[in-house]
Amino acid sequence: MIGRPPPRPAPGPRQPARAARWAVAALLVACALRFGALPAASGAQAGPVQVQLLAINDFHGQLETMPRPSDGRPLGGAAVMAAYLDAREAEATAAGATSLRVGAGDLVGASPLVSGLLRDEPTIEALSLMRLRYSAVGNHEFDKGVAELRRLQYGGCAPAKSSSLLMSSTDPSLLDPATGCFRGAQFQYLAANVIDEATGEPLFPPYAITRVRGVPIGFVGAVLKETPSIVTPSGVAGVRFLDEAATINRYAAELQAQGVHAVVALLHQGGTGTRDGGAIEGAVVPIAQALDPAVAVVVSGHTHQFYEGTIADKLVTQAGSYSQGFADIRLTLDPATGAIGDKRAEIVDTFADAPPGDAPDAAVGAVVAAAQAQTAPLADRVLGTAPAALLRAPNAAGESALGDLIADAQRAAVPAEIAFTNPGGIRTDLRAGPVTYADLFAVQPFGNSLVQMTLTGAQIVRLLEQQWQDQPQPRVLQIAGLTYAWQPEGPVGARIDPADVRVGGQPLALDAAYGVVVNSYLAEGGDNFTVLRDGTDRAGGPQDLDALVDYVAALPGPVVAPAGDRIQTR
Repeated sequence: MIGRPPPRPAPGPRQPARAARWAVAALLVACALRFGALPAASGAQAGPVQVQLLAINDFHGQLETMPRPSDGRPLGGAAVMAAYLDAREAEATAAGATSLRVGAGDLVGASPLVSGLLRDEPTIEALSLMRLRYSAVGNHEFDKGVAELRRLQYGGCAPAKSSSLLMSSTDPSLLDPATGCFRGAQFQYLAANVIDEATGEPLFPPYAITRVRGVPIGFVGAVLKETPSIVTPSGVAGVRFLDEAATINRYAAELQAQGVHAVVALLHQGGTGTRDGGAIEGAVVPIAQALDPAVAVVVSGHTHQFYEGTIADKLVTQAGSYSQGFADIRLTLDPATGAIGDKRAEIVDTFADAPPGDAPDAAVGAVVAAAQAQTAPLADRVLGTAPAALLRAPNAAGESALGDLIADAQRAAVPAEIAFTNPGGIRTDLRAGPVTYADLFAVQPFGNSLVQMTLTGAQIVRLLEQQWQDQPQPRVLQIAGLTYAWQPEGPVGARIDPADVRVGGQPLALDAAYGVVVNSYLAEGGDNFTVLRDGTDRAGGPQDLDALVDYVAALPGPVVAPAGDRIQTR
């Protein structure tokens, strides 16, 4: 049963007719049927009820198997993960447990080309085939805006006017026969703390209830409240984000009032820890500590870590990212009280060269193969050769070789003296060897457009100071056309001496005007670089990926690290 569902969008070109046909009075019943909620048992269970949760997080559209960075072993991929989930479920079923599959957000967004170029429709279908039941939304679910997220959930046609980079899947298995458009997810996003400003209600249902042998379990979904600071403002337009713990507790109380005393939080916020139950640190800790005692399990995400452990008597897990693993969580429910008793977890790697991963799921594999076939002509196009890898990892001053290359490409794409790009928009390293379109897409998958603007020298100094102001951690912008030194021991807000900033080799003039190029995410004040909202003489440019592709393809020689030392410390 889905708790307090919001109104569904009216039917139209982006919304399939099936959503409009669901009457409000029958919505709870329809959702219960769709997501497999079990009917109440006629009598109390004789002994403890065994439950398995198979939990994923931060899948990010990773449909294909990849080499593990540490040793090159093949790891992950949707069809491999599906085989692991099925094998683990079979083990649990044989032991008398009921298995449920859940997620903690960022299932899509910042995805490789095979999914991202197709609007992440193949990933939504693959996860549906994996029988995912519920998931929190993550911050990356908002990368392309609320309307697109609704379309992925409920189905519908892509907007006619959108990025020329993206296309919809032509795989018939993904389409609604009645509309010819994407059919939507067969699992339910939960978003307790994401409020639709038009209705005042959660964007998606805040919670769901599933009965296991007569004992109900509630799942509450929440995303980090700081989402607006890490997503482009247009992506979160029309919604607001509430405190995670307070919101989860509100709905935990509502669930308990309905007789649900076993509550699991699906939380897109995380920290760091170990696989063996060691201490967990980070932003997830105060949230878990503040949760109602009825919330016995927190499936976390966002930080791409592997851990399981305990915070304030709550089992907390996270299983990496990009389909590299999952959490196998085992619970017992007391049929008399309805509460969660024993609880434990194991973090499982999804190796493709050992059972069960060496026998990937055929149905999920077919979806992946169709996506590969559709995107291959573009993905396999070779643009150059890199003799050595270009890394996104910064040096002590905050500069990276790959960041320098991207900034150079953006400055070359438009007539601007200076380029700034955010480090969070650089998603992976550029490996050595042939450089393909798919490689560059993996580096810059967001499809942001470039924006030209004019800033004064004084505004540029303020922008550089904002690398440490109002940030959860330093965010050192990658640059071209500019050099500067900063003082690590200086107070926040006073780490840049304007005398240490040079443009084109010349001293920065505070009252002079400079042509600047940034991506559209930064131009809207993303990552708290608010001074960029004040830039004047704005003009649109090409997409950041197109700029990088054209730049690499036009290089007269191999793809090598540009000259560095653009950022130094004093």
